[in-house]
Amino acid sequence: MAKRPTIADLAREANVSVATVDRVLNARHPVRKQTALRVYEAANAIGYHAAGLVERRAQPDPPRYQLGFILRKPAQHFYQDFAREIEAAVNASQAFHGTSLIEFAPSHVPGDLIALLQELGGHCHAIAMVAPDHPKVTAAVEELKAKGIPVFSLLSDFAAGVREGYVGLNNRKVGRTAAWMFSKAAKRPGKVAVFAVSERYQAHELREIGFRSYFRESAPTFEVLDIPMNVGTRRITYEATLDLIHREPELVGFYVAGGRMEGAISALRKQGEERDIVAIVNEITPESRAALADGIITMAVATPLRRLCQELMTLMARAIETGCAKTPGQTFLPFDIYLPENI
Repeated sequence: MAKRPTIADLAREANVSVATVDRVLNARHPVRKQTALRVYEAANAIGYHAAGLVERRAQPDPPRYQLGFILRKPAQHFYQDFAREIEAAVNASQAFHGTSLIEFAPSHVPGDLIALLQELGGHCHAIAMVAPDHPKVTAAVEELKAKGIPVFSLLSDFAAGVREGYVGLNNRKVGRTAAWMFSKAAKRPGKVAVFAVSERYQAHELREIGFRSYFRESAPTFEVLDIPMNVGTRRITYEATLDLIHREPELVGFYVAGGRMEGAISALRKQGEERDIVAIVNEITPESRAALADGIITMAVATPLRRLCQELMTLMARAIETGCAKTPGQTFLPFDIYLPENI
């Protein structure tokens, strides 16, 4: 029976001292990478039982990055889930040791966002944020880019040509998908409405564009209403939804392209079954999941947050290591569709 190679055998094969092999195996003191690699090659050559451990010790330490994130509305389940997935993706990265600094913007006013952006820019290697497309935000992103700090847009694009990249859904396709579902689920042709928070959020604007374009092209028997409203709070969305239902007897449904879908869901629960209305929302949360289960809404289009965060880690690390891209890109993720039968 062959004798099991010892540390002394390994030291002899690697032409180093036993003490050096001990330092490599137990990380007692720093060892030059070239020496650690030589010990690893020797361990493989003689079949040393701890060759895998030697290999791990021989690998260079991953870089350490501090990453900044700016999200919205900390009270919303969606952004709470988003923050958890960000932290998990940073901690799980094999390419770097990361620290995540997550801030929740008090509003979508550019001044509030810029203050957070500048604060994080002072001690982060890269930043990703949810923000409206506003010239002041673009200027702040450009300043950070000049300092070598890449900024990524999340969920809704902004600062095109300046930000490092966009990571999120193809929102025009999201809007068209919502319209397609309406054309199939509605019991009869009629009027439909689309709610959005602000045209400064490209995601909301593109969803509305896609929604309207589908009806123009493929379902002209439906009429998309023009609703000049800002559904930025739950209460406003609730009141606006009830008013719309009572004011438009030919209404067959609505799509919440942005804003507080919780208010629309509450309004539908209050309305009960008096009207047969198709309702579609974005994102899956405890409230939208319960509304699907109860038959209150028809469909929810959701962002795959885990996949988004994993992809974002790769992109942020690459931007830090190689520098800001000459041609900023877009990363479109496939969206999830939730129906009452698959929740």
